[in-house]
Amino acid sequence: QVQLVESGGGLVQAGGSLRVSCAASERTLTTYAVAWFRQAPGKEREFVAAIRASGKSTYYADSVKGRFTISKDNIKNTVPLQMNSLKPEDTAVYYCTADRDWGMVVTGKAPMRGQGTQVTVSS
Repeated sequence: QVQLVESGGGLVQAGGSLRVSCAASERTLTTYAVAWFRQAPGKEREFVAAIRASGKSTYYADSVKGRFTISKDNIKNTVPLQMNSLKPEDTAVYYCTADRDWGMVVTGKAPMRGQGTQVTVSS
């Protein structure tokens, strides 16, 4: 069974940067759309960013637009999420999801999902 694995989370001060990455255990991500979601304690899951299978189109939540960048690294078979100008409200578990169906990915309904990586932004 294909698994998604996130990495790169950690603790950073407000205004700093982190780069989290999503990798597939057994299958290439080049033919999959991929999205990042996050969930903070006591809060609903929130869409963060998504990228089409082609890698040519990206979409962002208003809350991260201009600060976060999603991309596809087809050599490493990963989907990194570069997070700049981090704010304490960005603190959450970040996880990725992937599917060939765009709608399934951006709505968070895709069954393929990682365990998540913790991102903590201190004020």
